[in-house]
Amino acid sequence: MDKIWAFASYNLWSQFAPPVGQEYFHCDMKRGFARARQREPGVAAVKDLDNTPQRIGILAQQGVYEFHQNPKLFSRKDAVEQVAEILQLSQESTPVQERVILILSNYQQHPILLGKNIIKLNRGDEGFPPPIIMKQGNYLFNFFAAIDCIFAEPDGTIHILDFKTGKSEFDRRQAYLYLLAASYLYPSQPAIASFYNLETGKQSDPLRATADTLKAFKIEMSLIAQRHQKDLKRYRDAPAEFDIIFPPNPGSNCSYCPFNSICEFSSVILEVAA
Repeated sequence: MDKIWAFASYNLWSQFAPPVGQEYFHCDMKRGFARARQREPGVAAVKDLDNTPQRIGILAQQGVYEFHQNPKLFSRKDAVEQVAEILQLSQESTPVQERVILILSNYQQHPILLGKNIIKLNRGDEGFPPPIIMKQGNYLFNFFAAIDCIFAEPDGTIHILDFKTGKSEFDRRQAYLYLLAASYLYPSQPAIASFYNLETGKQSDPLRATADTLKAFKIEMSLIAQRHQKDLKRYRDAPAEFDIIFPPNPGSNCSYCPFNSICEFSSVILEVAA
C-alpha cells in the first residue's frame, strides 16, 4: 500500500474548531504556522520551543510514569524529591518546578492508578503513536490518538484515562476519539474513557460510545483530514494567500500563541509598535 499522507487527530480537530466556549479565542492562522509552514527555519525554531503549560503537562505525565515504574516510591517520604531528580526538574524554570512539585505531591497522596491493571502507561515523550489506518467510503487516512494510559477494569472493560493539568475544561470530543481508537485497538472489548486533572484532582465521569456515535466521529475525522489536505495544497499552490487560507483572529489570545513573535497580525506586535 502506498504511504498515506492524509491524517486526522484530536489536536488537528481542535485547531479547526476549539472546545465550546473558546470560539472567541480561536485563530486558524495558528494551524497554518504549525501545519503548513512548520519546516520554515523561523517557524520551526518557535514551534519547537516548549511553553510553560506544555512543559508542566509533559513533566507531570513523566512523573506519574516514574512513580509506577517503582511503586515503592509511594511510601517513601522523599519520593517527590526522588522523582524530581529523575525528571531533572532543577533545570526547569521556577514556575514549572513549583507546579510540578505540587503535582507530584498530589499524586503521591492520591495515586489514581495504584492497584489498577495497567495495560499501557506512556511516559509522555514517546512522540507520535503508530497511526490507525481508517477508511471512510473510498477515502483512506491515518488517525493518530496519543493515549496517556489504558487499564482494564475488573469486568474486562478497557478504560482509557487522559491526564490533564491547568484549568482547561475537559473536551468530550477527545474522549470519543479515544473510544474510536479503542474500537480498532481492542475491537472485542467494551471501552470507556475519562479525564483526570493531576493538579486539581478533578475527575470526569467515564464516557461510553455507541456504534453510531463512533461512526459519526469517524466521518468527522475523514472530513477534517480531507479539508486539511486541501488547505495544505492551496497554500503550496499560492503561498501569498496564507492569511486567506488560514485567516487570523488577533486579540488577547495572541499573548498565549507561540507564533506571536513572527506573526504580522499578532496583537502583541501591534501593541508594541503602537
